[in-house]
Amino acid sequence: GTFTISNGGVFGSLMGTPIINRPQSAILGMHATKMRAVVSESGEVVARPMMYLALTYDHRLVDGREAVTFLKSIADKINDPGRLLLDI
Repeated sequence: GTFTISNGGVFGSLMGTPIINRPQSAILGMHATKMRAVVSESGEVVARPMMYLALTYDHRLVDGREAVTFLKSIADKINDPGRLLLDI
């Protein structure tokens, strides 16, 4: 199968669920980055850039544990791009 990355964020999409079509095995949806109120580690409410990610996959081909682990690793690397360069 194939893997697709969909960037709905360029059209202003804040959140959505991508749908896979044959022969895709998975699709990663990346949405717009917007400032959101979040609680920092010190307990303060601060504005931070947030982007929603969505991963849709064919459970006949991909196990849920591996898919969620992959999605978490993508989120971590987007959050800290230096991880891409250092491969950590």
